[in-house]
Amino acid sequence: MSKLELNVNGQQQTVEDVPADMPLLWVLRDRLGLTGTRFGCGLAQCGACTVHLDGNPVRSCSVPASAATEVRITTIEGLAAADGTLHAVQQAWLEYDVAQCGYCQSGQIMSATALLTRNAKPSDAEIDAAMAGNICRCGTYVRIRKAIHAAAAVLRARA
Repeated sequence: MSKLELNVNGQQQTVEDVPADMPLLWVLRDRLGLTGTRFGCGLAQCGACTVHLDGNPVRSCSVPASAATEVRITTIEGLAAADGTLHAVQQAWLEYDVAQCGYCQSGQIMSATALLTRNAKPSDAEIDAAMAGNICRCGTYVRIRKAIHAAAAVLRARA
C-alpha cells in the first residue's frame, strides 16, 4: 500500500493506501468520486474508461495508478471550463443527440477531444481511426462522427 500524489483535472490529489497494482480507473471512481469515467470491459478493449494522461487518451482500467503520478490526468469531469461552460465536443454531443444509453460516451468524448487536440480538421477516415478503440453498443457512430466534425469547426473558429 502506498500514498499517491496525482494531478487530476488540474488539482493535486493525495490518495492513501493504494495497492501498487490498483488501476487508475478505480482510484478515480472509488477513491476520488469521479464516476464519469466508466468501467466497461476491464481489458482496455472497449474505451469506456478513457482518460487523458498529459493529453493522450489511455484506458484507465489498464494503467496502474502508481504509473500516473508524474502526469496530468484529465477525466470527463475536467473538460468543461471552470465556469461550467462545456467543451466544444461535449456541446456537440448534446446538439447532435449522440448518446443513446450513454454508457460509453465519456470515453468517446475523451478520445474525440484528444483527436481534435492533435488534428484540427480530421477527415472521416481519421475520425474512424482515432475512435476505432471505442465501442458503442447502441451504434451511434454516424452521430459521433458528425459531432466531432461540428466540434472541430467550433474549435477552429475560436482559434
